[in-house]
Amino acid sequence: MTRKVSFGYHVAAMALTVATWNVNGIRARQAQFLEWLERDRPDVVCLQEIKASPSQLAEDLCNLGDYWCYWHGSGGYSGVSLHLRREVFPEEPKFEHPPFDLETRIVTATVGDLVFASIYVPNGGKDFPAKMDFLRGLERYAAEMAAAGRRAVLCGDLNVTRTEQDVHPKERKPFVIGQRPEERQAFEGILAHGLVDVGRALDPDNEGLFTWWAPWRNMRQKNIGWRIDYILASSSLAGKAVSSKVLADVGTSDHAPVVVTFEV
Repeated sequence: MTRKVSFGYHVAAMALTVATWNVNGIRARQAQFLEWLERDRPDVVCLQEIKASPSQLAEDLCNLGDYWCYWHGSGGYSGVSLHLRREVFPEEPKFEHPPFDLETRIVTATVGDLVFASIYVPNGGKDFPAKMDFLRGLERYAAEMAAAGRRAVLCGDLNVTRTEQDVHPKERKPFVIGQRPEERQAFEGILAHGLVDVGRALDPDNEGLFTWWAPWRNMRQKNIGWRIDYILASSSLAGKAVSSKVLADVGTSDHAPVVVTFEV
């Protein structure tokens, strides 16, 4: 049985899968990315920290045949990309960058009244005020989307642990960057514009729900990590989310992919 999905036009679909992954260098993990993409075939793929400009990408990366692709990078630092599967989105999306974009950290794709975003918030270790400025820009963007009546799915490495629950007890450190009260307050400000943290909404009591692990002392194997990678969705979409998974066994990045499935 198929159902009709409205993205400004009609396509037949049973579900919509959205994935986000900080790959920590797409050139270093090209084979892992392509293998995972072939295996799982998410409908929307958001990558962060690609550390490459489009001219540095191999042809089979730059033009993924089944996807509309937008690579937004400038070299060996930062960078994001966004990919929408053509079978689900037959019309080319409109790719844009909000005014607060810096260091190639955000790209959006608009399809009808639906907006996807791949986001890489600055870590803040070298310039904490710049991180807070970016988070405030993201809140303004969320407010604009809500005011315009657009449904939004904001994905990426937000570099903030939303609550203490999102940090392993051994990693909790008062006022360390990523756990500071002002960062968490900014995160809640973003959510206040009609967005839902889908992963936590579907798994509210999981004390071991992490997406990033320090790359030493077997932290990943011991699941001593932080949750800093998110899929935030407008409440009307979030209510249709049926699963959220952290694929901790995929790839060698210090982050794992996060995949949410919506029944739409």
